[in-house]
Amino acid sequence: MQKIAQYIDRNRLFAPTDKILVALSGGADSVALLRLLLGLGYACEAAHCNFHLRGTESDRDENFVRQLCKEQHVPLHITHFETEKEAKEQHISIEMAARKLRYEWFEKTRKACHAAVIAVAHHQDDSVETLLLNLIRGTGINGLRGIRARNGCIVRPLLCLNREEIIRYLESINQSYVTDSTNLQDEYTRNKIRLNLLPLMQTINPSVKESIIKTAEHLNDAAYIYNIGIEQAKQRVMSAEGISISRLKQESAPETLLFEILHPLGFNTAQTKDIWHTLDGQPGKFFSVPGWRLFKDRDMLLIQPIKDISKPMLEIDEYPYTADFVIPHNKATACFDIDKLKCPRHLSLRLWRQGDTFVPFGMKGRKKVSDYLTDRKFSRLHKEQQWVLCCGEDIIWLVGERTDNRFRIDEKTQKVLVVKLLSEVTRN
Repeated sequence: MQKIAQYIDRNRLFAPTDKILVALSGGADSVALLRLLLGLGYACEAAHCNFHLRGTESDRDENFVRQLCKEQHVPLHITHFETEKEAKEQHISIEMAARKLRYEWFEKTRKACHAAVIAVAHHQDDSVETLLLNLIRGTGINGLRGIRARNGCIVRPLLCLNREEIIRYLESINQSYVTDSTNLQDEYTRNKIRLNLLPLMQTINPSVKESIIKTAEHLNDAAYIYNIGIEQAKQRVMSAEGISISRLKQESAPETLLFEILHPLGFNTAQTKDIWHTLDGQPGKFFSVPGWRLFKDRDMLLIQPIKDISKPMLEIDEYPYTADFVIPHNKATACFDIDKLKCPRHLSLRLWRQGDTFVPFGMKGRKKVSDYLTDRKFSRLHKEQQWVLCCGEDIIWLVGERTDNRFRIDEKTQKVLVVKLLSEVTRN
């Protein structure tokens, strides 16, 4: 108990007067966490999720947790999830769905009961397994740090203990717990590491877990210095649009820096390597992950969130064309001779399409909109967001860019249609 008290104090996980919301599954780790915190005098409440994934076992766990909290006089919060249904609707794995559901609910419950933090029962063995799992999947230095003691309002007071110490503690106080049968099955990747890989590694080095923990501690310190350097490098190569290719290449470890920029957005190691190999190639290569897309332009890697393209908000007015009428010279305003428009009362707004043509202001012949945008050196992402104002089938304005010469004001104009670009609203 002294060991965990020192760990909490050393890592400043919470104050002696703080209320703690304990994530209580009923397994040995979470039960030990609750009993240890209560033994240290902390005010605790418990939160239990029933995911309905293991039939009667799920209900058994809930009943056990209810009885334990009753015996220990701990307020208990319980919720039920249709986890498989949520996973199908979100197109994610059951494990990911369960994680998302529980942490969102934990945070809501923490706020409702005015707890300072949410304590979860990850321990040293979990940290070792996480490091190996990240290593197998591929990761940077940050993925080799193991599990952190604190991440926002989530704290992990048991990271100073291993699984054997936890079981011995529970036996010493005659405290029972429940066992999740899936932890004994060689079914998920983490269980394969726990049941197969780690025992094999221990035949080579019986103290391999301790060695991995020490390595993770060293890497944690190294990662602190590394992250400072990465942030400074990001400032040198990034702008609001994306990544400068020339500046990126000047960095001492450009491919690693590219990984650190893109990995938080969801790009994996293989995708980052593919992107790296396009830097000296022709522009036009396109990459995407859920929520983000990256486009290789001439001198930039353009990064943009995937969302509905915003629709311009326009203000349309009519004016008599008199000697004192001043034609605005800015791209946010377009002026047309109303008499040249076939249906000035029925204007429409849409994104440009392949095959669209117009007569750019000041020219006589038709030009493809695609060619015009290319001549203007628009990036592919910029092209995708170009709206056109139409009168019937005719494009009269590339909004915010250039009007059609056929509808320009001249000496015969009597009435002017003025269209102003005001702002943008989300497209339906």
